[in-house]
Amino acid sequence: LDRTQTILPIRPGLPEGRSYDYRRNGTVDLFAALDTLTGTVVTEFHRRHRHQEFLVFLRTLDGRVPPELDIHLILDNLSTHKHERVQRWLRRHPRFHVHFVPTGSSWLNMVERWFSELTQKRIRRGTFHNVPELMKAINEFLATYLEDPRPFVWLAEADDILRKVAINRQLSVSAH
Repeated sequence: LDRTQTILPIRPGLPEGRSYDYRRNGTVDLFAALDTLTGTVVTEFHRRHRHQEFLVFLRTLDGRVPPELDIHLILDNLSTHKHERVQRWLRRHPRFHVHFVPTGSSWLNMVERWFSELTQKRIRRGTFHNVPELMKAINEFLATYLEDPRPFVWLAEADDILRKVAINRQLSVSAH
């Protein structure tokens, strides 16, 4: 994104000023997989987010993860992840185990925490005039991050999470 007006700098007593409108200078899809034990991330850029690109990313993971290890994928319910060709590929690669998070529960997927860090620390305040500039910024962030990766640690207690899930489940049932 590129702001339509110049960002005003921080001044004593005033926060940084920026216009509410922006110009979109293209898009790119970033696929990412987080190793929850080490905090390392595998990423791949694609122009689109279809099953074809997802299969390319699965092949990348298959080649990057030692063959003796199982791979557990935590995925949202995007149709791309459930496409017949993806399902067929997964059946031929039994070390891949797929777990779908419930709709609206992206917080259960730890790679979303990494995406949040990327957004907060590199993308949110950035201005990118084109897609290659955005990709360069993401790659620079990734290189710095991978110098000292750390696993994300849950701070909430399991009982608290389960209690909130039960409350939300009850609210969603009573809403219909």
